[in-house]
Amino acid sequence: MAINDLHHFLESYFTAHHCSILHNQDGMLTVQLTEKMDRALMNRPFYWHYIKKMGHPGDPKQLTLITDPEKRDGKHEWVHFGSPRLHQILNHLHANEKYTKLFEAKDTNQKAALFPWLVANIKISYQGKQKKDEMVSIGLHLVNGTMKVGMMEEMEDKSMQNSISDYCYTIAPIITLKSGFKRMETVLEDYVQNQPHDWAETSLKTMEEEINLLRHFYKGENEDNEIRKEMDEIKERHYPSIHFEVINGGVFYLAEQD
Repeated sequence: MAINDLHHFLESYFTAHHCSILHNQDGMLTVQLTEKMDRALMNRPFYWHYIKKMGHPGDPKQLTLITDPEKRDGKHEWVHFGSPRLHQILNHLHANEKYTKLFEAKDTNQKAALFPWLVANIKISYQGKQKKDEMVSIGLHLVNGTMKVGMMEEMEDKSMQNSISDYCYTIAPIITLKSGFKRMETVLEDYVQNQPHDWAETSLKTMEEEINLLRHFYKGENEDNEIRKEMDEIKERHYPSIHFEVINGGVFYLAEQD
């Protein structure tokens, strides 16, 4: 159910932001950044301030990312779930492009219906002794209720645009966005429920061990505010929890499959 193809996610992200793909194979992706993406990802504000003040166009950097851990070479960035670069990219999407409305491009001279899909990329965060993030992409047909997991992969061959093509028209949704997100939440809860929970058991065990050690250290003393504060900090660090966060999404109007 998870988006395990991180390489494809990165490829789609940079392509959508008009960056040229220079190399794309064997778990390695090299892209030529645009000025906008260089400003967003490369943390060079003084360079861009100086270069613009001098009246020059600037020189956006190239970025090489490795998604296959066996290809790590020490020269380029290894990107994985939890890595700073991936968090930066997700935060960029979250801040700038959380919601959108797009239409499938159709070259036709006959009337063609486009159906609404609610599409969301959702981060599942597992919090405990160890932390792990997982990305899930879900699409919900807002007319007939069909739900697809891995929706971004489903759409990779489709051409999307901001305006509707000639001769096309949209079908009005029957399912509301609020109801749609509730359905997605139910699917995610079922998915999480069926995952192994040994990580949570380990977190609880560690939490109890640290609390017992603390009590032993303060044995014979009253549980004053300081002891309770330390216990609360232990629970905050280790008590297992799971959070869902919508990274981005929107309503995509798509033609029905033949």
